[in-house]
Amino acid sequence: MRYDCRQQRIGTISLTTGPEDTINKFRLFAFSFLLFAGFAFASPFIVLYFQSLGFNGAQIGVLTGVTPLITFFGAPFWTGLADATRRHRLIMTLAMMVGIAGYIVYPFLRAFEAVLLVAVVMNFFFAPVSSFADNATMFMLGEKKDFYGRIRLGGTIGYALAAPVSGLLVHAYGLRAGFWGASVMYIIGLFISQRFVHSQSKAASPALRGIRTLLANPRWILFLIASLAAGLALSGANIYFYPYMKGLGAPTSLMGIALTIGTTLEFPILFFGNRLLRWLTPYGLFLLAMTVTGIRMVLFAANNNPDLVLVIQLLNGFTFPAMWIAGVAWANAHAPAGMTATAQGLFGAMIFGFGTAVGGFVGGPLLESLGGRGLYLVFGCIMLATTAVVALVESRLPAEQPSAPVATEASA
Repeated sequence: MRYDCRQQRIGTISLTTGPEDTINKFRLFAFSFLLFAGFAFASPFIVLYFQSLGFNGAQIGVLTGVTPLITFFGAPFWTGLADATRRHRLIMTLAMMVGIAGYIVYPFLRAFEAVLLVAVVMNFFFAPVSSFADNATMFMLGEKKDFYGRIRLGGTIGYALAAPVSGLLVHAYGLRAGFWGASVMYIIGLFISQRFVHSQSKAASPALRGIRTLLANPRWILFLIASLAAGLALSGANIYFYPYMKGLGAPTSLMGIALTIGTTLEFPILFFGNRLLRWLTPYGLFLLAMTVTGIRMVLFAANNNPDLVLVIQLLNGFTFPAMWIAGVAWANAHAPAGMTATAQGLFGAMIFGFGTAVGGFVGGPLLESLGGRGLYLVFGCIMLATTAVVALVESRLPAEQPSAPVATEASA
């Protein structure tokens, strides 16, 4: 894949090199930092908060399961509407404001019905924020789109730094501090996002018709199927990793070390992601990341020594981080004119929405019946089989025709 290398100036936003280019990159990096720092403040404590309210297992299951499903619908809805109306900044602002309000009021809620209502509304609105940020990043980078990984590195750093701080705050001031800490991060991010420039020209079709246009493309169908498997793997890595290690008899300290190793190894992959995209192309890097993810899970399944988990974790950099930067690049390059936000919304919805929901719902019974090793064997085989099928079917499709360049313009 080749990126469009034409120099552009959109209003007062320069997409060429220079001081303003550096400022734009800093804004994008800072937003990524704050977005994932906010996740670190709230996400790890959400189940503990539900438990503190006395909710039973079924109620907690509904609340944790509804989030990815709402993301699946919310992200493409709002991004598609933004592409159709060219009101990306306005809709992103609205989405963040509702999400922030939800995090602020969460600690005051006690009844299950009220918590569920706020969770549904908050997640439906907040679902597209990451996709909007990715869309703005790819547009504002101009001819340097392959440096997306260095912007996304801000998110990894933000999460790594905020996680221990959030733990200390929650320990000192209770679970409410986590939600309010996330609100502070998102409020600052909201102000930074006001200088974002989004996407290209107005979409030629209304939002829902535009989504159907993407889904009529067989390459997009294959990409979304692969993304579904990636979301399944993500749920396995995030939700079931500690239960897997506990099943191996690993102490809590070793679990923390394993997580730290995995997070640290994201840094070089994200920083040098531009080189990987040039060497392998986004499609090639995406398939490589899926393959490594499948192998990593099969290795987890074959392993019965908790210490060896640290060695297997060395593969983590070539799993989700590589998969994400490749997926964002592929979606941006294969989006029809004026539909780049819709494309990012579908990609994010499939991974963080449908894929994660399927992984969560299927993983619980697998963990109970087969244990952590059995769960990873099933997930790993699904990843490897999906990768093989997608690669085989894609190789039999007609060669892609180069798209005609389209004029680009700023979007509020």
